Amino acid sequence: MPSSTWPAYDTALSHPFPFLSLFTSLTNVPRKPFTYNTTNNEKELILPAIAGVRSILRAAAATSTVKRIVLTSSFAAVFDADRDRSSYFTYTSADWNPLTYAEAAHPSTSAVVAYRGSKKFAERFAWDFVEERRPGFDLVTLCPPMTFGPVVHPVARAEDLNDSNAMLWSVAKSVSSNGDNSSLPVARVPFWVDVRDLARAHVQALLRPEVGGRRYTVAAPERFSYGLAAKIMAEEFEWARGSDLEEQVVDESYGLDGETAAKELGVTYRSFRETVVELVAQVRGMETA
Repeated sequence: MPSSTWPAYDTALSHPFPFLSLFTSLTNVPRKPFTYNTTNNEKELILPAIAGVRSILRAAAATSTVKRIVLTSSFAAVFDADRDRSSYFTYTSADWNPLTYAEAAHPSTSAVVAYRGSKKFAERFAWDFVEERRPGFDLVTLCPPMTFGPVVHPVARAEDLNDSNAMLWSVAKSVSSNGDNSSLPVARVPFWVDVRDLARAHVQALLRPEVGGRRYTVAAPERFSYGLAAKIMAEEFEWARGSDLEEQVVDESYGLDGETAAKELGVTYRSFRETVVELVAQVRGMETA
């Protein structure tokens, strides 16, 4: 996010109702659609991620009305792709992706890996900012994995879905009466959360005084694979029945702590079946309207 957007945050945060005004301003900030098709990791992924967080924090620190920032980070800021999986372990909010800035920015590093780094560096900037500047607000960060679920913002076509939901819809297009289900995508991680549960976590993180300064990994206890999503679709939708379903093993070699967030933020996680069915039904309605 370019520095030219900073005045929008300054104006929003001087409003008598700063959170409402800030959210309104954010909806009007032009965004470049995210893509892994990059040529410069630092310029296109890392620096924009840090700049976006810096813009909001600087504007918030210049006011006396903001008391808490809830930052959406990512499981990418937690995940260690090289961690030994020979014995079971569970990721928690205490874990950090060990990727260095130099490694993420290097031209030989894939955009997927650089993206993980961008999430880490942006979140680290936020924590460092609060520690060093001691502003009038505290910080809570949420680190969700894959996020799926029905959309509430205006989306008229399946082509306009965000990346994670678009992946589930691509499975739905494969799992049809005459579909070829031989090349389902493979999940990079087996963890996920319904967007509505994540939204509740954000609200509760804002409202509960006792969680200031906390970091949470918000994740459903149920694991997923795109093969499992295909199976659910074939069971729940008439148009998807009769497909030759590809078997995919759900990765259970390691875990992710979503229980702490559930207890401390009062979140009850939806099932993967509910999330898949409600998203697919919604998008199917768009396509047949």
